[in-house]
Amino acid sequence: MANGFKVVIPARYGSTRLPGKPLLDINGKPMIQHVVERALESVAEEVVVATDDQRIADVCAPLGVRAILTQQHHRTGTDRVAEVIARCGWSDDTVVVNLQGDEPCMPAALLDQVAGNLAALDRTGMATLACPIRDGAELFDPHVVKVVTNAAGFALYFSRAPIPWHRDEFLGKTAALPSSFGFLRHIGLYAYRAAFLKRYVEMDAAPLELAESLEQLRVLWHGERIHVGLAVEQPGPGVDTRDDLSRVAAILSKI
Repeated sequence: MANGFKVVIPARYGSTRLPGKPLLDINGKPMIQHVVERALESVAEEVVVATDDQRIADVCAPLGVRAILTQQHHRTGTDRVAEVIARCGWSDDTVVVNLQGDEPCMPAALLDQVAGNLAALDRTGMATLACPIRDGAELFDPHVVKVVTNAAGFALYFSRAPIPWHRDEFLGKTAALPSSFGFLRHIGLYAYRAAFLKRYVEMDAAPLELAESLEQLRVLWHGERIHVGLAVEQPGPGVDTRDDLSRVAAILSKI
């Protein structure tokens, strides 16, 4: 567990599929409030919401966290986090966790874990988490991002395709997952050292990143390392669709 890390929650109003997504009601609270509450349950020393809309900032004001209005033009939440780091003047060795604003079911223990993993690693700028894949439908779902690592736990590749490709089993269209390998689902939770993130946003977009629509591939393309830890808890679903809202409401009602 790491003490002294920061959490930045990028929350954009203009979602294509769900406009105003951070303000959508879940069990009587706007979604961004649930996300902030998860962050405050961690041991982070500070939580900041990075948003492009005053309405989101207004919701955060009574929650005990700072909301920073960032520039409108940012293409990704990562760019929004980098702006917060620059504006807050955080030191280069500060560990910053990027908790996406549509993850109201992310366990606080995972924020502590990913920050602690990064803090324990020298010469590594970025860390993330993964969890086991249990069935073939999940493995072959292009909306589920898969990751493979080396023996030391650093990412070799992320993909929407099933990786690694088990030639004999998959060509034979076997329904069961091969038992000889533990397939991993990537969890979209990141920790960065501030100095690394400043470099990252200056890197050119990578062909692999554009092909897979996975910005973390930019890091690997440019020869940097990403540590991948095995999550100590299974995260709940994020919110991308109206159907997700119902599932998340049911989960949060039990917390």
